[in-house]
Amino acid sequence: QVQLVESGGGLAQAGGSLRLSCTASRTIASINVMAWHRQAPGSQRELVATITAADTTTYADSLKGRFTISRDNAKNTVYLQMHSLKPEDSAVYYCNALVREGSRLLSYWGQGTQVTVSS
Repeated sequence: QVQLVESGGGLAQAGGSLRLSCTASRTIASINVMAWHRQAPGSQRELVATITAADTTTYADSLKGRFTISRDNAKNTVYLQMHSLKPEDSAVYYCNALVREGSRLLSYWGQGTQVTVSS
């Protein structure tokens, strides 16, 4: 099992930056995929970015160039660096870990961290 704790959310002005952190309760080096998702009020949860154990990254098309996902295996932490923030980036951001255990692929979620971008 994996516990995930997000931090770094808060209030930012449009055009500003924030860095979110997701710290796992176990080593992330062996976690197949870690990801950030977000959910705005009244909207479905959407995928923001993913990073694999091999450091391959993917991003939502609309966020490429503004958001960067990275990982520090020594700290068991995944980051989401967000630049040029827009009010539409306001959402609860969730960390997600996909862990293969035998034949099963298990999904774990953090509790989320609120990001609010003012115009």
